[in-house]
Order: sequence, then structure tokens, then C-alpha cells
Amino acid sequence: MQIDRIDRQMLRHLQQDGRISNQELADRVGLSPSPCLRRLRALEEAGIIAGYHTRLDAKQLGYTLMALIHISMDAHTPERFEHFDQEIAAMPEVLECLLITGQEADYQLKVIVPDMDAFQELLLNRITRIPGVTGVHSSFVLRRVVDRTDIPV
Repeated sequence: MQIDRIDRQMLRHLQQDGRISNQELADRVGLSPSPCLRRLRALEEAGIIAGYHTRLDAKQLGYTLMALIHISMDAHTPERFEHFDQEIAAMPEVLECLLITGQEADYQLKVIVPDMDAFQELLLNRITRIPGVTGVHSSFVLRRVVDRTDIPV
């Protein structure tokens, strides 16, 4: 799907406020509501809009510790990676799992937990017990300098 200037404007507004009404979105991009809704549905159907989410305040919910964990694997086989991927995907504390290059590690995880005891349980009793995990290096986030989810459009 080719996206034009109006589509890009719509995407910028939606990233900042996913609850914006169709009328308000149409007003902001200079369309009437019907064509705006058609464009919105086309962006959804094309998969450019992947979904709508609510951002929560982790600290308000008691999640005060965020860590980045680098994981090294013993074997670089599709089966080993697939099994690791499935195990990690089932852990709600894992916010992000990236297969990476350029490091001694194979994966980088971003995890969030209430405290150091919960981190220890997650790391020692669950992550390091996944078959193939041979090395773990953790770093703790002191503060978020940039915290955005918007994609530049």
C-alpha cells in the first residue's frame, strides 16, 4: 500500500492518541469523516496499523525494576533458537526479546519485575533453566532517558 501525506498525518495523530475519535482525526487532517474512516480501515487492513494499545505506568502497578539481559546460547541451530523463543514468549515479565548480532550474546531481553527478589527468581529459576542458555549478563536500568513507541512517519 502506498501511503501519502494525509495517511502519514493520520498515523502521527493516532500514535499520539489511539483513542482519538474519527471526527477529531478527520478535522486534524482536513478530511470529512467518511473518507477518513475509509483511509483508517485501509491502513488497518494493510497491516500498517498493527493494533491499538493502552500504555500503563509500571511504577504505579508496583514494577520498579527494569533490566536488560544478554543471553548467550550453546548452539546456533534453528531448533535451539525456536525453543528459546517459545519459552521466553511465555514469560509476561519479558517486555522485549531481540535476537542480536555484534555482541558476545545472542539475545537481548528487556524485563520488568517488582523488585530484586522477583528478578532473581526470574533469572535463576526460569531463564537460566531454558536448555541451551550458557551465559547471562544483566544490566539494570537507572532511568529512561528516551521512552517512546512512536515510529517516525
